[in-house]
Amino acid sequence: MKLKKLSLRTRIFIAMILLVLLSSILIAVVVIYQYNEETQDYHRERLIRKEKAIITSLDYVIKQTSFEVITEKVPVIFKSKIYEVAEVHNIQINLYDLEGSLLISSKSDLKPEQTTKCINAEVLNRLLNTAEHRVVVKREDEDATYRSSYNYITDAKFKPLAILNLPYLEKDDFLAKELNEFLRRLAYTFILVMLAAISLAFFLSKYITKSLKTISEKMRATKLEKRNSKIDVTDNSEEISALVNSYNNMIDELEESAVQLATSEREQAWREMAKQVAHEIKNPLTPMRLTVQSFQRKFDPNDENIHQKVDEYSKTLIQQIDTMSSIAGAFSNFAKMPAQKNETLNVVEIVDLTLDIFNENYITFQSDKKEIIAKFDRTQLIRVVTNLIKNGIQAIPEDRQPQIIVNVSDDNENIKITVSDNGIGVSEENKLKIFEPKFTTKSSGMGLGLGMVKNIVETYNGTITFVSIKDQGTTFTVIFPKK
Repeated sequence: MKLKKLSLRTRIFIAMILLVLLSSILIAVVVIYQYNEETQDYHRERLIRKEKAIITSLDYVIKQTSFEVITEKVPVIFKSKIYEVAEVHNIQINLYDLEGSLLISSKSDLKPEQTTKCINAEVLNRLLNTAEHRVVVKREDEDATYRSSYNYITDAKFKPLAILNLPYLEKDDFLAKELNEFLRRLAYTFILVMLAAISLAFFLSKYITKSLKTISEKMRATKLEKRNSKIDVTDNSEEISALVNSYNNMIDELEESAVQLATSEREQAWREMAKQVAHEIKNPLTPMRLTVQSFQRKFDPNDENIHQKVDEYSKTLIQQIDTMSSIAGAFSNFAKMPAQKNETLNVVEIVDLTLDIFNENYITFQSDKKEIIAKFDRTQLIRVVTNLIKNGIQAIPEDRQPQIIVNVSDDNENIKITVSDNGIGVSEENKLKIFEPKFTTKSSGMGLGLGMVKNIVETYNGTITFVSIKDQGTTFTVIFPKK
């Protein structure tokens, strides 16, 4: 049976059992590994300590001897002393000459190595070429493990006199007993924890799946094309309550989301189109400008009027290029959402300065305050006001005295900007389309201005609305938070 076909309750049950099992196995493996490492360290350090003690004892014997201290005299020098030293340290001592032949050996209960008369050539080579002149050979024999260390003993002038060999038997009885005792206790603990895990997994999986089953049945009845009822499940679990609340919120937003989704799809399509158009238009602009400017600088005809003609031609061509660039810029600005570069600014001052761009007497600015502070992007704020004023100017027919009123006010949390005109107004059939990309009632223009304004305002968690009376005018209202 595949795991994905099992029920959630079974998965929870199996997961908890496996968790306890794997954790216990992991603990046992780590403990055994740590035990082996500590055992090896213990025997290695113990052998080193014995080596140092025995070498010290042997050096003392060499200093006290009356015999000539040479390799050939080693059996005579240590004739009786080697047994005393071996008995004190409870370890077998073998002394070899520098060629590896046995000179003298003490008695020991330890099992000697297979070759006791001479040292293996490989060991001699390693001993000679090792910086510390020390070699340890490890050998396993049936159920016992031996370590044999090889060191030089020297005379008073530190000249090698003989090779000291210490066969050392690793006895792990005490440490193994401790390990077995620990593993036995771990096994008892594992059994208790496993029984507790089985009981906990059974009741926990039953508790969780009971609530989820109730939610699943109600969610299965949910349909997008009809009005759905909310889920009402009495449960003290925070996670289950959060799941139910999320679903209920989704039901509340479902109808609104459907409308927003359709609008978002249309806007996304126009964004993609705007990016493509901007890309196609901007590609030839830079080489065209560079070519014209280079031609204007370098061309030197004989015609006395040709300079004026070329200059006029260049200016005309550059003007057309700039026009194409402005069109591409309009598409590009709409295609990308405005980046929030917040700065603390005086909205009254910024809006008032924006009106200076138009330099028209029929544009009136009103505000009850000289200073209204908010966090907003200066460029984006100017763009919002500029587009609304341009839209109002273009809505006024030529046979009517134009009038544009811009007002800035605030309350405790929000700032309100209104732009009113006395134009022809917005017809009923166009009111739902006015913020859509590319929608326009004018013979010229791309219809991106109000869509761009809406994007900017919503980026700052604001709203834009309008009230229009046919043949009397329209008032656009922008509201956004101060912070």
